[in-house]
Amino acid sequence: MPSQSKYQVRFDWGIAGAEAVGQGADAVIWVDQLGAPSATIPDARTVVAGTIQNSAAVAAWVLDRQADAGDRFTVAVVAAGEPRSDGTLRFAVEDLLAAGAVIDALADVGIDYCSPEAAAVCAAYTGLRGGAAHLISASESGMEQGMPIPNLAPVDEVPLLRER
Repeated sequence: MPSQSKYQVRFDWGIAGAEAVGQGADAVIWVDQLGAPSATIPDARTVVAGTIQNSAAVAAWVLDRQADAGDRFTVAVVAAGEPRSDGTLRFAVEDLLAAGAVIDALADVGIDYCSPEAAAVCAAYTGLRGGAAHLISASESGMEQGMPIPNLAPVDEVPLLRER
């Protein structure tokens, strides 16, 4: 069965995606740009919350863990998506952009052995970075929440949702 397990930076969507790409990862970075961080990720050693605002802080956190380990520190970047009433997962542009921001920040600190899925998400963000705030407010989720254009100023906080 094909997998992203050989890559240091992996990407997928939702809880099922976290289960798939989180296997063997040192940490899961749960990305829910508009929602509350979730700690329901099964079988992950460590789970932190990532957003566009804290992407650089998350990358620094990963780099510190890699230095502490003295070895490659693998991460599964997982976009939450938006659950539908029928249990399926709706694509959420805000989570795609935020996941791309995290992956881009990881590459900026030298953690760039990315799966093709992670590389594509990163490219989406870097190509749309200038319009990210508008895209988030104009997205289906942003409009549902009546969201004004968000402030995407950097923050240094890395919420730890679970640590093992």
